[in-house]
Amino acid sequence: MTAPATWHYGLVAKWWAEFAEDGPEIAYFQKYVERGQPALDVPCGTGRLLIPYLRAGLDVDGCDVSADMIAVCRERAEREGLSPTLFVQPMHELDPPRRYKTIFVCGGFGLGSNRERDAQALQRFYEHLEPGGTLVLDNEVPYSHAGRWSWWAEQPELPRPWSSEPDRGTASDGSELALWSRTLNVDPLDQSLRLEIRAEKSMNGVVVAREEHELTMRMWFRDELVMAMRHAGFRSVDVSPGVEERILVYVAQS
Repeated sequence: MTAPATWHYGLVAKWWAEFAEDGPEIAYFQKYVERGQPALDVPCGTGRLLIPYLRAGLDVDGCDVSADMIAVCRERAEREGLSPTLFVQPMHELDPPRRYKTIFVCGGFGLGSNRERDAQALQRFYEHLEPGGTLVLDNEVPYSHAGRWSWWAEQPELPRPWSSEPDRGTASDGSELALWSRTLNVDPLDQSLRLEIRAEKSMNGVVVAREEHELTMRMWFRDELVMAMRHAGFRSVDVSPGVEERILVYVAQS
């Protein structure tokens, strides 16, 4: 397996499990899952969407490139008496145990990949949908971050400094987790950003663990993503605003 380089491991996976438990995307994607089951959540992460859907009695499997995220997701599900089908695979090598009426991708398309892998991922989605099935995929527009968008025209001094104030939170075990981030590189021709994250875990004010990971974000404009979906075989693609103005949702029919 050729795994994309992402930062969703170790302390970052723990952060997601502890502090990313809600959000408007849960209700948004659920309406599509209710219309077509079985469904596949890819990437499912630590189960932010998957576990609420399982609680609701929906038939949903989960897939993620990070074994750490899958392990946390399975542990969270088992604590609630749930036994989901979960597996570790990158999107571009997706090979699930069954076909689906709905595949949904929330916030994960273009992370840690390149153009070729993204195209392969769309092809895999198409192949593993039942005839007439639906792909629901959200994607952040490239110009959503004003500062980074300006860097496409005027190359800034890189890497950028670390964020001055980290995101902090107290975990269920009493430890404190902190995340800093910075931009390492901007490539307007490749339409990509390379980011770095630093994660720390502290107990009683003493740092007991520190990790650094990198992530490449691949940017897609609306029309080129629609064309890529059609090239993968999807017969129709509808695009509409998502839960935020910076997010577009692509609904493609196989």
